[in-house]
Amino acid sequence: MYLGRIVSVGMNNEKKPFIAYRVSSRSFPNRMAKSFEDKAAIIPKEGYETDIFENAYIAYNCVKIVDNIAIVSNGSHTDVIADKIAVGMNIKDALSLSLLAMDYEKDDYNTPRIAGVVTSNTQENEYEAYIGIVTDEKLLVEKLEYGKAAFISTYECQSPEEVDFTAKDSKEAAKLILNEGDFEKFTNPVASVGSVFDEKWNIESINL
Repeated sequence: MYLGRIVSVGMNNEKKPFIAYRVSSRSFPNRMAKSFEDKAAIIPKEGYETDIFENAYIAYNCVKIVDNIAIVSNGSHTDVIADKIAVGMNIKDALSLSLLAMDYEKDDYNTPRIAGVVTSNTQENEYEAYIGIVTDEKLLVEKLEYGKAAFISTYECQSPEEVDFTAKDSKEAAKLILNEGDFEKFTNPVASVGSVFDEKWNIESINL
């Protein structure tokens, strides 16, 4: 099954907050994920830089960390959500308003925008995790229960689906969403990013 881009957020089996992202692509597979200290980006591979002139949506920051809050998405709305959180907006509003304002991508497929936001707090009364999507037909932002994990994708799985997220660290998180566990059956993987909070958000990326 082809899901396109996939966002997964919540808590792993050890009740550690995590975020994970996967690029699956049939049209522009020549891309890679690159991790930095407080963000990760999806960019064309060397020699394919001109692909962005064919589709402006294929390069973007997919992860940003702001005040120990992790934002993950499939497009430039990562930065918009992060900016709103940085100035003090609550997570639900930052996610909802950003998806509403940016809307779905105006490409040949009306590609939905998907995103998730997770706090680093592990106390149940302080922890928050949200996941959302905007398509050409709907806007959905949903809060996840404490201890739960979910994923959402641009195609097929356009509502949050609970997932057993077994990865114990950031590298395992990137591996899991790329082609392991519940995600192994989904086709056309290209690159992935993962981060499991362990005193800080260390971001790892994997490229095929």
